[in-house]
Amino acid sequence: MPVPSWRQYVPATPAGRTFALLSLVNAIGTGLYLAASAVFFVRSVGLSEAQVGLALAISGVAGFLTTVPIGALGDRFGARRTLIALQLWRAAGFVGLCLVKGMVAFTVVSCCLAAAEAATQPMTQAVASATVAGTDRTHTMAVIRTVRNAGFSLGALLAAPLLAADDVWAYRGIVLGTAGAFVCSALMLFGLRIAGADTPQRKLSPLTAIRQFRDGRYAWLTALNGVLNLHVTILSVGIPLWALKATAMPPGLLPFLVLVNTVMSIGLQVPISRIVERDGGAARSLRYGGFAMVLCCLALAAAAGSGSAWAAAAVLLLSCALLTFGEMWQATGGWELSYEFAPEDRKGVYLSVFSLGGTAQRIAGPLLLTSVVMAAGPAGWIGLAVLFGVAALLVGPVTRALHRSAVPAGATGATPATGATPATGDAWTPELATSADSAGPSRSAETARSNPSNPSQPTGGTAR
Repeated sequence: MPVPSWRQYVPATPAGRTFALLSLVNAIGTGLYLAASAVFFVRSVGLSEAQVGLALAISGVAGFLTTVPIGALGDRFGARRTLIALQLWRAAGFVGLCLVKGMVAFTVVSCCLAAAEAATQPMTQAVASATVAGTDRTHTMAVIRTVRNAGFSLGALLAAPLLAADDVWAYRGIVLGTAGAFVCSALMLFGLRIAGADTPQRKLSPLTAIRQFRDGRYAWLTALNGVLNLHVTILSVGIPLWALKATAMPPGLLPFLVLVNTVMSIGLQVPISRIVERDGGAARSLRYGGFAMVLCCLALAAAAGSGSAWAAAAVLLLSCALLTFGEMWQATGGWELSYEFAPEDRKGVYLSVFSLGGTAQRIAGPLLLTSVVMAAGPAGWIGLAVLFGVAALLVGPVTRALHRSAVPAGATGATPATGATPATGDAWTPELATSADSAGPSRSAETARSNPSNPSQPTGGTAR
């Protein structure tokens, strides 16, 4: 891999650069909150650890259920307008957190915040993609993901002195700082003019738009990406708990593993995203991500057999590096494929559906890892490796079926708004992919990128 130039870390368009700066402000605010959230819940809101867990689980379900309806509103009112509303919604929610006391009020506010957080990812993808054209969309998303990782780290550093103060109003100041960051983001979005980002696509009610989604192939792609997205929970839950439970690695080295992941993500995400510039690169990237996760799980299984502390640390470091490569390849492939196969007049709904895979794994992933994988010992990690391998192998058949069934770029707006089943909406299973009718229209990655002047051809969620 050639050494990247600093210019690769700068979006190609002025709008893209403004959006990257906006994402940095967002990430700093989020990093502030993530660094202090657990302490804030207990010290300021007055909850027990069990109450925090239950409230966050309920809010996760709320976010899952509301993502697609809000995505339909994005199609109805325009992605940029919807994202501005979501940023203000998030700011109001964080202000509300400073005012609540007790389990019920905290759960209600958390559910409102979770709905906004879950819907922000696909709307961010749509708006960010509108700032560029063609293959630059995935490059721009890679830059934004890099910027966000840097912002998370900076926000966590800024939270450190406030946490050290150990004062209720210091904790509330962190949460209010997060709200302020989202207000700044909304103001920056308000001044950002992007062709197509404000164009309503389909003036349908959210329920009607959801009922019209019958694209089984895209649902399979969503499910596969959701499985591969388990790297998020493996990093935050699986590796730390496994290191403490089954290996001799000193606990003091755990932060170093997270640091390795962050540094690699910041330094390598942009050059790795260039894989989509080659024909079939997006599917290949998603497949590489799955195979990297296979090797990561096998390394985690082997870590339990490492006799010395330093041997265990070395194996865990290798597993973390493999996980990071899997994470970067998965993100790159997911951005490109999710946008490529989303009809032009239903980007909001389709991208929201695609984001459900990540939301679902955040809800079910911790339970899967703690109650199934780690409970089974090294065999559990081997079983998870098999799951990742199957998902990686299915990427090819699923994307080929999507190519065969995709509506040509100029015809996507012709789908009637009366509830008729779209051309891509028939039921489908992977085993039928190789025998699907190949005489129908197809849309390659190059075809999907061939009309950069089309204002409704944006692309590529939020990184982390």
